[in-house]
Amino acid sequence: MKKLLGLFCAVMFLSACSTSDSSGGLFGGDECDSLEARSFIANADDRVFFAFDSSSISSEAAESLKTQAKWLNEHAKVNVVVEGHADERGTREYNLALGERRANSVKQYLVSQGIAADRVSTISYGKERPAVLGNNEAAWAQNRRAVTVVKAN
Repeated sequence: MKKLLGLFCAVMFLSACSTSDSSGGLFGGDECDSLEARSFIANADDRVFFAFDSSSISSEAAESLKTQAKWLNEHAKVNVVVEGHADERGTREYNLALGERRANSVKQYLVSQGIAADRVSTISYGKERPAVLGNNEAAWAQNRRAVTVVKAN
């Protein structure tokens, strides 16, 4: 009975946390989302997508980033990390550089919308954290992304 109760408590504890990591990848996060993170996700698109081999902000991405900037302007004490991702094609090194360019493009756009540069940091995961598995355009399109994640305080 004690083992069953312990298992139940462990499951309840874990269910209070996010079921997937905020980057939309295959690796689970190791902490619960903050209220700010939940508010950000509820009120702004947390990710933008890119064309093949591109780090240019599309018109659809610009609309999402305007929503992010609006939320960030309303929550001036919140800092974020922009995660750059790539699809599986290309070398590890190339995709890390492409992910970095994508993350920096998003950061530059947010800064152009009035967000202080020191509130936005970047990291590239290249092809290491796919959102979707698959060797087709539909999967690759979901993996060519930048995800804005609220930093834990």
